[in-house]
Amino acid sequence: MIIKLENICKTYKNEIEYPVLKNISFSIEKGEFVAIIGPSGSGKSTLMHILGCLDKPTSGKYFFEGKDVSSLSDDELAEIRKKKIGFVFQQFNLLPHRSVLKNVMLPLVYAGVSSFERERIAKEVLRNSAFPEDFWYHLPNQLSGGMMQRVAIARALVNDPVLILADEPTGNLDSKTGEKVLETFEGLNKQGRTIILVTHERYIAKRAKRIISLKDGKIISDTKESDHQEILKEIKE
Repeated sequence: MIIKLENICKTYKNEIEYPVLKNISFSIEKGEFVAIIGPSGSGKSTLMHILGCLDKPTSGKYFFEGKDVSSLSDDELAEIRKKKIGFVFQQFNLLPHRSVLKNVMLPLVYAGVSSFERERIAKEVLRNSAFPEDFWYHLPNQLSGGMMQRVAIARALVNDPVLILADEPTGNLDSKTGEKVLETFEGLNKQGRTIILVTHERYIAKRAKRIISLKDGKIISDTKESDHQEILKEIKE
């Protein structure tokens, strides 16, 4: 088991308390492909931040690979992010003045990998991703949106993470390019990668093997692939 959440709550406090997540509990096994779906304001982005060790719950326990990470320090959470989690966002977040290769190498810099070794690993990941070698030294503004997202996915894979977290990864892409990105995630899952994909789009969630649906900070359903059509119909209604 990679992930186990027990009664996770998240409350933001300003002049008033605003509960965003309310008693969230579920577990995710190694090799699962899970979509977290819900409308705007459902709490799915907050949940993704907690799953990615970018934020801490107000209460409850989060076990990552069997370790309770709920109350770890910021530095300890950063170590987990560097070594265990690969992120793919709607915004590609590529460094504009660095080549494709150097963008993919970036997580290895933070991980303290030697210059020679990080170039070797980054090139291997790009080859395995079938990213054209002619573009390895191009800057991001010389690439299409689809190619930039492929670079972002390669960057997410370069540390060989146990978990890939994707937040609206096709949001800035046309439908044809978005389809290719989804096929990439399906291929990675077939290789045994654990993937959590956060989306508000039903057709994207349908590609996962399990759908966790949120509304008003609560889980309203948690279904396997065979039950997708029924739950997606309910979400639409």
